Amino acid sequence: MPTTSTSAHTRLPLAGAEDRYDSNTDLYAQLPDGEGTDYARRYLRHAMADHSPAERSPFHRTTVLALHGGSIEPGTSELCLALAGYHPASLGPGGPAYDYWMFEGIRSSGNAELHVTSTHCDDHVALALAASSLNVLSVHGCTAQGAGTPPDRPEAVVIGGRNTAYKRYLTEELRAASFQTIDGDDVPELAGVHPDNPCNRTLLGMGGQLELTAELRRGMFGTYTRAKRRVTTNDTFWRFTTACRTATTRLESDPDQHIP
Repeated sequence: MPTTSTSAHTRLPLAGAEDRYDSNTDLYAQLPDGEGTDYARRYLRHAMADHSPAERSPFHRTTVLALHGGSIEPGTSELCLALAGYHPASLGPGGPAYDYWMFEGIRSSGNAELHVTSTHCDDHVALALAASSLNVLSVHGCTAQGAGTPPDRPEAVVIGGRNTAYKRYLTEELRAASFQTIDGDDVPELAGVHPDNPCNRTLLGMGGQLELTAELRRGMFGTYTRAKRRVTTNDTFWRFTTACRTATTRLESDPDQHIP
C-alpha cells in the first residue's frame, strides 16, 4: 500500500499513480452501481446525545479504519472489526467498543483495481469519524518485500503514524506477544506520517497505522478466503488483536487524551 510520507508538516505531492481511481469519490462516481457488487462500505458510529446545557459529552477517543478491506488487502476487514471490539463472525461486542469504518473489495476477482491510496481517501464518513476522534488506528496489508523483512521471517507488522506514543505502545505490546515489529520510520513508503493520511486526520493531528505482511495475515486464519476468514480466526489473530487493544487502552490513559 504505497503512500507518500514525511516527518514534517509540509504537504507533499500525493501518491497513487498506480491507482485506477483518483479518490473514493471518483471511484463511487465511476462505479455508480458498484456498491454491493464491486465494493462495500461498513461502519459503526456510536449514537451520542446531549440535550442538557449543564452536561458535557467527552471527545470520542478512538476509531479503527480499514481503507482496503475485503479482498483488496485480505484480513484487514476482520482485524478492523476485532480491534474495534467486535467478533468478525457475529459482530457481537467483546469488550470496550470503538467506532469503525471500512471499504471492502467484494468482487470475485480484480479487487486490486479498487485500491485508493490512503492520502486520497475522501469518503465523508471515514473522514468525519477520524476528525471527531482523538485517535485513529488504521489497518493495512503490505508485502514482506515492501516491509523489508528477513527472508526467513516474512511475518511482520510495520508500525507507523504520527503519534509516537501510540507507536511505542503498539510496538511494546506486539513484541511482548511475540510478533515481529518494524518501525515505520525505517520504511518510508509505509510510515503513514503524511498529514493527509486519514490515520492522522484526528483531533490531535496524529494517529497510528499498522501494515501487516501477507504472510502474517494469512497465518491468522484457518481458511484464507473472504467467505471463511471471519469464522476461522485463530490464536495468532486474537493475540495480535489483544496486543493492539491493550496499546490503545494505554494510549487513552495519557494526559493528552483528556480534553476539556
